[in-house]
Amino acid sequence: MKTKSKSFDMKHYINYIVIGIFTLVFGIFSLAGGHLSNSMVFLFEKIAISIILAVSLSLVVGFLGELSLGHAGFMCVGAYLGGKVACLLEPMLGNTAANLLVGLAVGGICAAVCGVIIGIPALRLRGDYLAIVTLAFGEIVKSIFQNTSDESFGGALGLTTPRYDKKYLFIFAFVLVIITLIIVQNFIRSKHGRAVTAIRDNEIAARATGINVTKYKLIAFTLSAFFAGIAGVLYSFSNYTVQSVKFGYNYSIEILVMVVLGGMGSINGAIISAALITFLNTKLATVLTGDLAVLQNLLYAIILILIVIYNNAPKLKSFRAKYNIRNLMSKIIKPKNDPSKRKDDDAKWDVVPTKIEMNEILSIDVKPQKLGSDKKEGGDK
Repeated sequence: MKTKSKSFDMKHYINYIVIGIFTLVFGIFSLAGGHLSNSMVFLFEKIAISIILAVSLSLVVGFLGELSLGHAGFMCVGAYLGGKVACLLEPMLGNTAANLLVGLAVGGICAAVCGVIIGIPALRLRGDYLAIVTLAFGEIVKSIFQNTSDESFGGALGLTTPRYDKKYLFIFAFVLVIITLIIVQNFIRSKHGRAVTAIRDNEIAARATGINVTKYKLIAFTLSAFFAGIAGVLYSFSNYTVQSVKFGYNYSIEILVMVVLGGMGSINGAIISAALITFLNTKLATVLTGDLAVLQNLLYAIILILIVIYNNAPKLKSFRAKYNIRNLMSKIIKPKNDPSKRKDDDAKWDVVPTKIEMNEILSIDVKPQKLGSDKKEGGDK
């Protein structure tokens, strides 16, 4: 029995292709001795970290439908614990890829364990209550690491971590972005992902159909926390020090804004939004220096408000529908079934010669006969 092969849908792989091309081009340029400024390399690293955070949080907020405000707390766990393990292994392994991989594994697993511990009681709550619990978790984690001793995690001054080679770290970070996309998108398209979206749409109906709601909530929450820990380890290798004050409430809100602006349940939207917001933050911090630094948060907020208005204003609906990316790309790349490029069919009725003209057939009047007259004619015969 033959099975039908699944058709290749480009929209499912466009994010892999774009990020892969970007990584390949800039990676070859950097490894070949091309000059990339330190600010550009650091921006690439921050964008990769933001994409991992936004995509992982989108799994909980966009697809599970739960509001989590503790994503920065999971990132903090990964940054501190993964960075500490990397510091302890540096005399043996050096500042190598092996040390980075061990740090990523430790940071991601520790964050996932915290996700299980917090998720078991917290995911029985809903709405604002879950948001308050996850927010409290993030603040508790930040406070714990902030009040540690200088010998353990650095205390208020932060943990000094090894800085990975700038030529390779952003390449490694974008490879991790692709891995994150593969895992998250395949999870969403699997039967487990369909169960998660069913819980989002109607939890009571999902429970009635036999879906283990607590189980699937915990899986999504744990997977999201794991990738937040991975992003935290990348952050620790991208910076010379890890300070708990960086992982506060405002940073969790910033990650949530990336998900909301990109569209709830949209992976590609989360990627674009994460890259855009990170770019805006970095450029505003670079341009507005000195006395103008106080305007950074103001301009950042104004830009976000304008983006929200553009995405949601009813009067701009026709404009958005006409000038969106899909329509603009369709004008550049014509589809295969474009009517303007369709050739004439050789078997058309007005081309194929027939004994009777088509106009004669269309002009014939067909009158229905009465049943009685048919019987009469039959009897006469």
